[in-house]
Amino acid sequence: MIISELSNAIFEKCIVEYHKNDDIKTLISNPFEKGTLDFLLYDKNWIDTVQWHLEDIIRDPEISPIEALKIKRTIDASNQDRTDMVEYLDSYFLKKYEDVTIIKDARVNSESPAWALDRLSILALKVYHMKEEAERADASNDHKNACQLNLNFFLEQQKDLSVAID
Repeated sequence: MIISELSNAIFEKCIVEYHKNDDIKTLISNPFEKGTLDFLLYDKNWIDTVQWHLEDIIRDPEISPIEALKIKRTIDASNQDRTDMVEYLDSYFLKKYEDVTIIKDARVNSESPAWALDRLSILALKVYHMKEEAERADASNDHKNACQLNLNFFLEQQKDLSVAID
């Protein structure tokens, strides 16, 4: 399976699983074998998904300053977890391809494979939430149409990034 297809399938599975409870306190239940790429991708997306919802909470204009500070510190810790997961993913790829001979004139990309997968993970969240808005029964047609345009844009970005990753 192509890496982007695998990643997108795992990200979608993770996002759907999170939304069964839609609660930032829900503990991860990673269905994949520890140490595998699937496991790492699922963990990575779970961190992103929880952080997405933490950032929703902190944007609430009615949030108390004390609660906002607690959430801000949780987001800071989540950012460190996110960076650590990217490093784990890069270590996975370095180990997997350690015996590959580098082509003399090979082009160096501006980001590592894991940071590209990080972007794909965030795009999966954007797609999920924009689709939700585009299909919201209680939303106006103007809102749904605007969301559908955004969804189409995110899907195109997802496709372009998937081609770049593979």
